Parts: sequence; C-alpha cells; structure tokens
Amino acid sequence: MRRIAESELIINPNGSIYHLNLRPEDIATDIILVGDQHRVPIVAEHFDSIEEDIQKREFRTITGTYRGKRFSVVSTGIGPDNIDIVINELDALVNIDFETRTVKDKITSLNFVRIGTSGSLQADIPVDSFVLGRYGLGMDGMIHSYDAEHILEKDIEDAFIAHTNWSPRKARPYIVKNSDKLEAKLSSDQTFEGITGTAGGFYGPQGRILRLAIQDNDLNRKMDCFEYEGTRITNLEMETSAIYGLAKLLGHNACSMNAIIANRANGTFSKNPYKTVEDVIKYTLDRLAE
Repeated sequence: MRRIAESELIINPNGSIYHLNLRPEDIATDIILVGDQHRVPIVAEHFDSIEEDIQKREFRTITGTYRGKRFSVVSTGIGPDNIDIVINELDALVNIDFETRTVKDKITSLNFVRIGTSGSLQADIPVDSFVLGRYGLGMDGMIHSYDAEHILEKDIEDAFIAHTNWSPRKARPYIVKNSDKLEAKLSSDQTFEGITGTAGGFYGPQGRILRLAIQDNDLNRKMDCFEYEGTRITNLEMETSAIYGLAKLLGHNACSMNAIIANRANGTFSKNPYKTVEDVIKYTLDRLAE
C-alpha cells in the first residue's frame, strides 16, 4: 500500500487532521455542512446530546445525537476552495489509517447534507421556500483538478455551454448529480428541485456589478431561461457543486438543501430569513433521522 507523505496528509501533534483539528473518533457518518460557523450551534441546538465542540479557523464541528441518531455539523466557510479542504479532510478521517498513512481496505461512505441560504433564479420559486439541488452546476473549475470525467453529466454541460455562449477563457462548467439515496429521504411536496448553480465568487461571478465591469452582462438572464429535459437552474450559491463532485469521487453521498431568502427574478427578500433557515434545519434533521 502507498504510504502518504507527511507533506500530503498533515496531522497535528494531538493526532487531529490539519485544518479541521478533528480526530477520527470526533465525527459521525451523517454530516450536516453549513457555511457560517455561527450556524453550527444553531443546528446543534436541536441535538439531544453533545459529544464534541471543536473549532480551528472558520471550521467548527459539533457532534451529538438527534432522535437517537449521531450527527456532526461542520462549518465550511465560503466557496469551493474551502469545500476542497473540508471534504478531503473528512474523508481522510474515516478512510485513511493515520498510524500507517495508508488508505484503509474497507472504505466508509459518509452522508453529506449541505444546509445553506440561497437566492432563487425563478419567479415561481418564492422566498421562504426550500430548494433541493438535484444537480450541482460548478462554474468555479475546482473539480477539474481531479480525474473526474466519469462522474460528470456531459450532455447537460454541453447544452449549458451552448446556451450561454460560455467564454472559452473561463473554466469549463461541470455538472454532478446528487445522491439518489439522500434525495429520496429529503424530497417532498415542500421542496422545489432542479439545478443548483455554484459560483466561484459573490460579486462578478454572480453577475453583481459594483465598480468592475463583468465579462458577460447577460449570463444571469441566460441561466434563468436554461432548461434541459424539463430541469431548470433553480438557485445560485457557492458550495454545492464542489460538495457533489468530491463526494461522488470519494464514494460518499451528498445532497444540498437551500433556504430561499431572496428571489432575484422579482427582487424580493424574505421578511424573516432566520425563521426560514430554522425551518429548513428542522425539516432536514427530521427527514434524515427517520
């Protein structure tokens, strides 16, 4: 078995992995991912008991039980680059032997569910609703650093590139399907489903203009009206496609649940976004605990 070098898998003196500061025993196999570190205790408030509460930088983890099931909730920070750290390190905690620095013979599959806030791109998906991302559309290019061709939805990618007249100077958009198993658990008549777009930034990459001109002023409009075999782009955020891509490559399950707090198609914003976030947290935990 190949031994992983100290420079590639960095282990802290206390036996924890470098960025997350977690040891293998600190995490559950069912993991809620949130962007904001301050949302971690908001999710954990629902837990019946708490085992661990660990933080390093923007990465905070609380592990406990909810309705008899063990969960971890982990903050990722913002963007696909942070997702690259979090998913790889969580996978390492369960699938690499830290003593021998080798991949274990038996691979453990984790369940990742992102709970985040997002803006709807469709007028008929109102604020305060929930969107389940059936696909993640990555416009950040991160997954192309890996051997990922076999997990990509190339027909949808090609249709999107043609529809938007995508600039060849940008990274090729990539599309990854969610976990069928988790979608079956989380889907209901309370959820809208479609393609969740993931941008590599908040301003220009999402079409926002402050002082800088952007490459394609019409990109948001093109995304709004893109459709592939009845599936639309429902919302835009900054993490889902990277989670889907890395999870699928590593043999894990992933699904994204988004609380819609803004509708960019009609210019509305939730009057009580904190309640919408609380509602999607409770909904997600209840469905996963069944």
